[in-house]
Amino acid sequence: MGVITHMTVKKGKGKYKDVEVEIVNIVVSTSMDTPVPLEKMAATLSNTEYNPEQFPGLVIRIKEPKTSALIFSSGNVVCTGARNMQEVDRAIQEIIKSLAKIAVKVTVVPQITVQNIVASGSIGMKLNLNVLAMRLENTEYEPEQFPGLVYKLNEAKATFLLFSNGKVVCTGTKSESEVDKAMELLVDRLEEFK
Repeated sequence: MGVITHMTVKKGKGKYKDVEVEIVNIVVSTSMDTPVPLEKMAATLSNTEYNPEQFPGLVIRIKEPKTSALIFSSGNVVCTGARNMQEVDRAIQEIIKSLAKIAVKVTVVPQITVQNIVASGSIGMKLNLNVLAMRLENTEYEPEQFPGLVYKLNEAKATFLLFSNGKVVCTGTKSESEVDKAMELLVDRLEEFK
């Protein structure tokens, strides 16, 4: 992962001071509330892919901010790749501009719903994944197939990938505060096994 200066970086405080987490992907959905002629969009715009025999949505790739979106003929949109809500807003505005190029006028302010936030970082401690796999509930660990342990933390409605070097990936949250809460719960749980 490259260094990106505009990323959100959370550094823990107090007993969480060694926790560093950054949001690496926000997945949102919205509706343009108007039908979209996907064939026309694919024929007109070079940054699109559309293969209706394989999938009913059109993929549009946005250069700035670097995001991608699935657009459906109903006007529903799923956008991925943003690292903060400002990038989400800019990506949606770029989609609206692209639709205007094919004479599709969006007359509503799209209501954005966060579906998932993915964060990654480090919790500042080495982890014995074999011990965690035996002592924690809701884990999957098959080191022959993948070096990380999957841990579902139901209280936080989050799923983690844990690695022995202390690196973590958190998914399933829908806001920055949920990421923070999930990370605090994770560190509290892992401290029990130190």
